[in-house]
Amino acid sequence: QVQLVESGGGLVQAGGSLRLSCAASGRTFSTYIMGWYRQAPGKEREVVGTMHSSSSSADYAGSVKGRFTISRDNAKNTGYLQMNNLKPEDTAVYYCSFWTVAGREQYWGQGTQVTVSS
Repeated sequence: QVQLVESGGGLVQAGGSLRLSCAASGRTFSTYIMGWYRQAPGKEREVVGTMHSSSSSADYAGSVKGRFTISRDNAKNTGYLQMNNLKPEDTAVYYCSFWTVAGREQYWGQGTQVTVSS
């Protein structure tokens, strides 16, 4: 079975940093696109950033650009989201996802809570 498990969330003060991990099993995702999403209370899910399988480029939401960085270690079948200079507005449940270029397959993690205090 395919499973994605996020970890690394928690409570942090504004200006602090967290590194989220997305460990995948049951499938090799080296050729998949990776994305990070988040959903804050009372708000719609939004894209945080995406990275192609080549790891040569990534796209970020304007609200996190310059503060968040996506990376992946295909040898470990794991994706990461480095979050720096966190703001209270970043408080949300964060989800990772992998999908094929053709969009025929997509998998989601269960989410990890990130809470940023002022």
